[in-house]
Amino acid sequence: MIFAPRTNRSQLWLALLIASTTMLLLLAAMLWLQTRPVRMHDLHLAEGEKLRCVSYAPYHRPGQTPLLEDTRIEREQIAADLAALAKITDCVRLYSIDQGLEHVPELARPLGLKVLLGAWIGYEKTKNARELERAIALANANADVVRALIVGNEVLLRRERTEDEMRELIRHAKAHAKVPVTYADVWEFWTRHDSLANEVDFVTVHILPFWEDDPVDIELALQHVAETRRHVGEHFAGKKILIGETGWPSAGRQREESKPSRVNQARYIREFVHRAHAEGWDYNLIEAIDQPWKRRLEGTVGGFWGMLDADSLEPKFPLAGAVAEREGVAGPVGGAAVGGVLAFLLATTGRRTRCLRASAIAAAGTLGGMITVLHWEHAHLAYRDALEWSLLGGVAALGALLPLTLARWHGEPVPATGRAARILRHGEPLRAKAGALGLLRGLLLFAAAVAALLLWVDPRYRDFPTLLYLVPAVVLGVVGWWRADTTRSEITLALVILIGVVARWSSEPANPQAVAWLLTGLALALPVLLVRSHQHEQRE
Repeated sequence: MIFAPRTNRSQLWLALLIASTTMLLLLAAMLWLQTRPVRMHDLHLAEGEKLRCVSYAPYHRPGQTPLLEDTRIEREQIAADLAALAKITDCVRLYSIDQGLEHVPELARPLGLKVLLGAWIGYEKTKNARELERAIALANANADVVRALIVGNEVLLRRERTEDEMRELIRHAKAHAKVPVTYADVWEFWTRHDSLANEVDFVTVHILPFWEDDPVDIELALQHVAETRRHVGEHFAGKKILIGETGWPSAGRQREESKPSRVNQARYIREFVHRAHAEGWDYNLIEAIDQPWKRRLEGTVGGFWGMLDADSLEPKFPLAGAVAEREGVAGPVGGAAVGGVLAFLLATTGRRTRCLRASAIAAAGTLGGMITVLHWEHAHLAYRDALEWSLLGGVAALGALLPLTLARWHGEPVPATGRAARILRHGEPLRAKAGALGLLRGLLLFAAAVAALLLWVDPRYRDFPTLLYLVPAVVLGVVGWWRADTTRSEITLALVILIGVVARWSSEPANPQAVAWLLTGLALALPVLLVRSHQHEQRE
């Protein structure tokens, strides 16, 4: 690596101090805002009144997933889940009757819960027929508990069966079931296949502002639902309408102006339920309990639509009173203190050092410590398996090492002789012994390039990895301007990062998470590209 002589190194440390301190202040402001209680509409249900219905899936404990055919949920767990849900709702919606869910109707009866029983319809015709027959038999045997039989969920959306095939399945269920029969899909697919309304007892539509093709801001979400509900009601005039799914996620990737958060989830649920009860809408909220397994299909956001926490089965937010995004900041503040002290000790141990250099490295270490804790919090929400913990955790570790590695580098040039001495007299850069720092830079540029490429071509279910690369962006974004010997591979990686972050941001320019990712990518890429370009111009 090539760095500036001593006079310019002072500028380097000053720039690093300013950049690290600025980022620390921004993060501190963000954390402070997250701890501020947000006032919103208080939901006061009448005495004895509960939520109309909530979607229930029992796969909320570690390792539980319906994606494995041999999964079996014990009857005792389902009984405990339903007992917790009976405190907040009068009804649960099921999507299948496999893997232990066949016990739900009999367990719901003594709790006073009704059941919207679902038969899962997919690609396999034989399995569909078997599932539907079992669902019909279960509904008929528990007709006092089962409100309706839902034949398939978003089958047309997934393109797993045609409209005519669904018509046949619904007709078969109608001919043999003793309870009302319906089909559930996104509202747009219902209006596209509206002839199916003639086959069902009522129309079950999903209205999810977050998942719309044009995501809806929380400020406009309830208005969107009301307008869509009105449109569907007019389109299927004379037919009863059930909003079969609606809700808001509490964590995950922001989609344009549609932001998942605990505060937004609380606000949406409160405002929707109030409006639904006032308007007399029949509805089902998605969903009862957080489902970590859904992260495999829908990214982080898929696992956090629940009203109850997956571990404790306690409500994630109250129905009245102010709500804050986080309870406290002890973790990030403690991480910042540890990182700052460790970096300062490394920067001042073993030899004399300048105050400016020690201050800059301590600030970078403080930033690294805070971000390490914030990343740890995010990892528990987002990482799905050992591979992601290993790879992404490794990137996080490399980023955390940067300030500590910088603490052991003093930026001293190689002794100048011959041509190097002449270069020194003219104030041009000199080669420095910074092999570890250069290695970290190469690895982090490679990782960031892969992340930028993946987020560019496949963005829907991927989180913005800003926290992973924020410390490298600050440290390398400063140090890189004092470096002149970039390699071709680094230039290629920087170009991929630049193109990837700009392309991702251009698709959703109003998304703050996309803006943060853009700025992080620019900080990593521009020093590599522009310093190299400047060096080339000087040679010419």
